[in-house]
Amino acid sequence: MTFFIASIPSPSTNSISIGPLTFNAYGLCIGVGVIAAIYIASRRWAARGENPEDVYEVAKWAVPAGIVGARLYHVITDWRPIGEWLQIWKGGLGIPGGLIAGIGVGYLVAKRRGIVDLPNMFDAAIPGIPVAQAIGRIGNWFNQEIFGRPSDLPWAVEIDNPPAPFEDERTFHPAFLYEATWNLLLFGFLVWIDRRGVLKRGMILPLYVAGYGIGRFLVESVRIDAATEILGIRVNHWMSGAAILFSVLALLFAYRNAKPSFWADDGVANDGPKVKPAAG
Repeated sequence: MTFFIASIPSPSTNSISIGPLTFNAYGLCIGVGVIAAIYIASRRWAARGENPEDVYEVAKWAVPAGIVGARLYHVITDWRPIGEWLQIWKGGLGIPGGLIAGIGVGYLVAKRRGIVDLPNMFDAAIPGIPVAQAIGRIGNWFNQEIFGRPSDLPWAVEIDNPPAPFEDERTFHPAFLYEATWNLLLFGFLVWIDRRGVLKRGMILPLYVAGYGIGRFLVESVRIDAATEILGIRVNHWMSGAAILFSVLALLFAYRNAKPSFWADDGVANDGPKVKPAAG
């Protein structure tokens, strides 16, 4: 018997009930994504012979800062009315703003905590971010947002109230799913290349930003939702291009000036405690 999926149905509600409790699905996905990223970062930091409590202490400040930065980026670039600024449950977290604020605050907190090898900590923590992004994108599915042009592909997503001039269409490219898949692949790539020991310290961050920028640029090319434009080009296309350019320059700088990779080719540290890395 052949099983064929004609399309991906959208949830009939944007909330999830667990026993007597009801949660907004978008917020729940964001929360689960944050927990996953912190868990991955703590495991990878412990694998380097460091104290995983460092990750939790940094996350207490970096995560709220990231959420605030992400919301500010969204309301500024999408020209949202002031009355909608705090309505996060309706969606609308601009990842570029979240990265800038979260990583910036994380750097300051880690430095204040006395962590000397900050590039090494970023190498441990950064791969968890695309996992959080992938999980968070599931929330866009519940909100029926972040979709692309009309499509009749088997994995097209059903949208109940598409925007003009697509009112007669019912299935669209699931841009949220494309971005989630790209982020999971990016996570796997970052972990793999970090374990090979071919990168110098601090190069995981610009490599992640470059990978995210490429993926976001491609996803933005299929989206049809209204967006702020500069010279007729979506603002997130500009941001993606800037991220890629910045990352290439940062990679060149890191390659010339950074310390050698923490992990040697044989899977043990080339300085510091001789410990094996944890999974992820």
